[in-house]
Amino acid sequence: MIEEKEYKQRRERVANSLHKNSIAVLYSALPSIRSNDTEYLYRQNSNFYYLTGFREDNAVLLLTRGKTDIASYLFVQKREKRLELWTGKRLGVKGAQKKFRHDNVFISQEFEDRFNELSKVYQHLYYDFGLDEKRASFLRTKTKTYTSYRNIAPLIEKERLIKSPSEIKLIQKALVITQKAHHYAMSYAKELKLERVLQAEIECIFKKNGAYSDAYTSIVACANSANTLHYISNNKELVNNELLLIDAGCEYEYYASDITRTIPVNGKFTPTQKELYNMVLDVEKKIINMVRPGTFRSLLQKRSEELLCKGLIDLGILKGDLKKLLKKKKHKKYYPHGIGHWMGIDVHDPCPYKDEKGKEIPFTAGMVMTIEPGIYIDKKDRSVPKRFRGIGIRIEDNILVTKSSYKNLSQEIVKEVDEIESFSS
Repeated sequence: MIEEKEYKQRRERVANSLHKNSIAVLYSALPSIRSNDTEYLYRQNSNFYYLTGFREDNAVLLLTRGKTDIASYLFVQKREKRLELWTGKRLGVKGAQKKFRHDNVFISQEFEDRFNELSKVYQHLYYDFGLDEKRASFLRTKTKTYTSYRNIAPLIEKERLIKSPSEIKLIQKALVITQKAHHYAMSYAKELKLERVLQAEIECIFKKNGAYSDAYTSIVACANSANTLHYISNNKELVNNELLLIDAGCEYEYYASDITRTIPVNGKFTPTQKELYNMVLDVEKKIINMVRPGTFRSLLQKRSEELLCKGLIDLGILKGDLKKLLKKKKHKKYYPHGIGHWMGIDVHDPCPYKDEKGKEIPFTAGMVMTIEPGIYIDKKDRSVPKRFRGIGIRIEDNILVTKSSYKNLSQEIVKEVDEIESFSS
């Protein structure tokens, strides 16, 4: 768990990054309607959670920075027995004051009046420009005219780039749970008949082991389905002798894991599958080995494209000169995506890749990024030798940048051919 003092330190850092004489507003997430009067499982806005650790809806965080001081205000839903009968107990003002280190805590109904009063003192307004129009309209039009209107989201997302030791522990816990699910798939995929049944088993393991939920909609893609990058229907059969791409990770205490493994349904790779799989695996290992402070994601992307393109030539999938093929981007047909992304509270953490001047941000200790090369060959692609058609392979791990190198946080989730095959023996 993350201690409250860490949330307080985050608020202070963000508040100190505001211009002097500024007021900043961040709202909790709105409940999401599933159908008519039923809702999806509530999940807090990630930036709001990062600064507060508060999981309830109908809440507002307000930060101020004067000429010499900063302050935070938390507005929470008041406790009402009638509502709590239906939706569960709330912390209320007293509970929030006890649990959270805010300078001031009030009920949500007081927010507008107190915001209007505080606004008289400050010149600059910060809020999330991705805010829903109703809330954004109130901030822009129901108050005085400010000297400037600024987006607070990038300031918070910049802070989220570097994970604290407590954040890394939560990611590691998520990965321990995710490991159980992927190893289950390696052991029992051959006994199941449908992609969605395996998806259900994976997500059951997540929840049985304490995960909040899946971190994203699981991809369980057999055979040619793996060549649809965001295949989430998971409604086809598991076919003997075919490969199965599983991109699935859980969320533990609001922190994500994001793992892809490609395994044979029956537990044994064919020679062709093994050939292509080992090529992708070799590239993944080499790219992971490049991660260290001072390195750039763009360099990893460039090198992964070079290595995969060369691998495709060696296997006879592409023909021609390496440099010419790269220049014409012929490899992008089979490797269309990036080498990886930031990961944290969001599975795709919206942290910046470039600084305010447009320069790429180098890797720094505490950053967590996925590394996920892949090759996707559609079954109808007649330009490719027949034995490779219909194969889609991606291998993905979660990598922490350390002070001198890297740590593969997901290294316990097996990926060598013999290790995968040993689960079915």
